Amino acid sequence: MKQKKSIIIAAAFSVLLAASFYLDNQVLSFLQDNNIGAINPIMSWLTNFLTLFFILYLVPSLFSFREKKYNYISYLLLAFIFSAIASVTLKLLIARPRPLDFEVLYRLVQYSFPSLHAAAAFAALPILDTEFRKIKLFWISFAALIGISRIYFGFHYLSDVVAGAVLGYAIGLLFVKLEQKYKIFRNVYKK
Repeated sequence: MKQKKSIIIAAAFSVLLAASFYLDNQVLSFLQDNNIGAINPIMSWLTNFLTLFFILYLVPSLFSFREKKYNYISYLLLAFIFSAIASVTLKLLIARPRPLDFEVLYRLVQYSFPSLHAAAAFAALPILDTEFRKIKLFWISFAALIGISRIYFGFHYLSDVVAGAVLGYAIGLLFVKLEQKYKIFRNVYKK
């Protein structure tokens, strides 16, 4: 049953990613044409990488630390690191230019596929869902808004964000499964 569910989820993500490539220019144009100046400060706050790290990684880590649940902190931060490494590696290999021209300071920043912000945001979701299930809707909404903000300002296409989200979520889920099966970090902190 679990294998069938995994196949269905993988197929759904594949269809979503394929559709997102087709919708890239339409979604970007729609958001650019309907840019609402009043929400720009909110979108700027959401698109800031420090906001993402603070809300999805630091605050939950502090709560977990207070409750002496150190294992959650470990695999939350490892999911962040692995999602960043995977995203940056794919950016350099694929080298897809950003949708809009920006002055870039570093070569890495000039590439858009997959979205590092989306990967990092969605990598936290499976772990946060395990530890902070009561506010699951908040976590999902916040991660989705981060992805939307990246398209809103023209940093990414829809497919960049979807690919980053899928990549990040898969990495976060991998760490949850590893912890459930092997209890790696629970055993480390018991010693």
